[in-house]
Parts: sequence; structure tokens; C-alpha cells
Amino acid sequence: MDIVIYFLIGGVAGFSAGLFGVGGGLIIVPILYVVFQQQGYPIDTIMHLALGTSLATILVTSVSSILAHHKKNAVLWPVVKNLSFGLCIGSFFGAGIAGILSGYVLQFLVGLFALTIAYTMFNGRKVLIDEKKTFPSLKNQLGAGAVIGIASAIFGIGGGSLTVPYLNRCGIVMQKAVATSAACGFPIALAGALGFMWFGKNQVVELPHTIGYVHIYAFVGISSMSFLTAKMGAKVAHQLSPQRLKICFSFLLLFIGSYFIVQAVRHVL
Repeated sequence: MDIVIYFLIGGVAGFSAGLFGVGGGLIIVPILYVVFQQQGYPIDTIMHLALGTSLATILVTSVSSILAHHKKNAVLWPVVKNLSFGLCIGSFFGAGIAGILSGYVLQFLVGLFALTIAYTMFNGRKVLIDEKKTFPSLKNQLGAGAVIGIASAIFGIGGGSLTVPYLNRCGIVMQKAVATSAACGFPIALAGALGFMWFGKNQVVELPHTIGYVHIYAFVGISSMSFLTAKMGAKVAHQLSPQRLKICFSFLLLFIGSYFIVQAVRHVL
């Protein structure tokens, strides 16, 4: 029965990712949190499990996006190469940082991040692009990659919400920024998932159906279904108003962010 639930989560997450044009992590993490809670997993590990499993699923689903963007020659592979080392180091150790933090602190951070993205999308804020701008040095790119990697691991996302604005500020046009960000999501997810597996095995007693902080059944069910339904969501998105989609997703993130923050505050009080 559990695997059926994970298939359903994957279907919803993939469809939402295709519909709203963002990675499924922001959808997967809160749903997994509720599901793991209902399944009776220890309360102090639920948030970590949700984050680690989310990154593992992104590892699979990002491949489809990368192939599609590569066919259109939109991926700037030299940029991906320069950022990847920092992304991998940051994401791996970001998983370690997440492992040290309590589940309630993670709830608050993820909730705050969701509210920030909701505000940004609702206001339709865009980053001004200066195509004549010189791209940062390799050292700065490594540093930026590390920061994005750390944050992505803590939030359980593929980093698109952070990588795209960074690339825009570096003078890369939106289409190529999105494509390059999608390619950057793979090393983030790979290093992050491995980090949650490694640090999870060293910090908790082995839980059923898990490797560290990655739930194997959830990973298989979610990644396989989201890979398929993302295309369906993308087709529906083209039939609806982009502005209306942004507003709907903003309210969804507002609910998710508020829920996690309330949960964290309730624990403190």
C-alpha cells in the first residue's frame, strides 16, 4: 500500500513541477513530511527523510529536463562545469549541516524559503539582465556554487530557484539560464542525496526501507511517476495563463511555508 502512496505523490509532484515550471522539491518535501508522520517514523528524523528523499528523486527527474534542453542547445556546459565542483561540495556538506539541525529548525527554514519564493512569484519580480556583463571569475563561480549547493540541500530542492537568478545577474538570458540551471540540478541532487545517505547512516539507527536519510520505496515510486506526469503538467501549463499559474503557485507555497513555520513555532512554545 505504501508504494501506491508514493506513486501518487510522484504523480502530483511531477504534474505540479510541469504545470508551475519549478522543481518538484517544494511539493515533495511537505507531502512526504505528512506521509512519514502518518507512517510513524521518529519525529526528529521525518524532516531529514523528506529532504534526502526529495533530492534523490530530483536526481532521476532532472535527466529528462537536461536532455530536452540539450537538444535545443540551450545548456551552457562550460558554466555547468565551473559551477559543478562548488555545487557538489556545498550540497554534500549542506546535507551534513541539515543532519545537525533539528527537524523543527529545518521546518522553519524550509517554511521561510517557501514564503520567500511565494512572495517573489506573486510580485512577478524579474532580475534585470545585462548581457554585456563579464562573467565572474572561476573562484567566484566555485563560491557561488558552494552557497547554492548548501542551500539546496537544506531546502531539499534542485537549486533552480537560486541558480536561475544568479545566472541572470551574470548576464545570461532567461532561456539559457533555465536550461543551465536544470543541468546544475543533477550534481546538486547527486551530492545531496549521497550526503543525506552518508550523514544519515552515521547519525540515526537504521530505519525500515531507508539508506541513511533516503527512503528507497519513496524514491522509486516518486521518481518513476513524476518522470511521466511532468510532461502532462507542462502541456496543461501551455493552455493556461502564465500569470494565473504564478498566482496559484504563490498561494500554494504560502500555505506550505505557513504550515511549516507554524509547526516549528508550536514546538518552541
